[in-house]
Amino acid sequence: MRIGGIDPRTLPNEEVLVLPRGDQQIVFRARGLANMDEFDAMCTEPKVPVRMTPDGIVENRNEPNYKSVMLEYAKRRIAYIIVKSLEPSQIEWETVDMSVPGSFANWESDLLNAGLNKFECNRVLNLCFEANSLDEGKIKKAREVFLQGLPQESAT
Repeated sequence: MRIGGIDPRTLPNEEVLVLPRGDQQIVFRARGLANMDEFDAMCTEPKVPVRMTPDGIVENRNEPNYKSVMLEYAKRRIAYIIVKSLEPSQIEWETVDMSVPGSFANWESDLLNAGLNKFECNRVLNLCFEANSLDEGKIKKAREVFLQGLPQESAT
């Protein structure tokens, strides 16, 4: 597929964060995820419990166990997005194992134990969210670059 003569698969979708460390830098690269199929295969979304009432079967989203299971599922999902997005950074995690969903949330403690501080971890988190989102700033910048490249109409 081509759009305006460009194959979208050939364009980079990577964001970069550079953290200074004296005269060196720590470089984080984050790539947006095409889909969540791998996560969905590892972690199925919890089913809403149901109960029988005089009106029939009703979902019970307020059931305490369901709320805690959903909270854990959401944490794992966000942590997966972060760890998977950071794959281009070639991080050698200490406790994160991509085959163990319960370990995804260790991304932050691994970075903290490696010497980053909480503010830097927040920057890494934001980098991953930025790589996986399309905001008005990105659209505006792309529009400006596109319009600058258009040939100017001669005023004759």
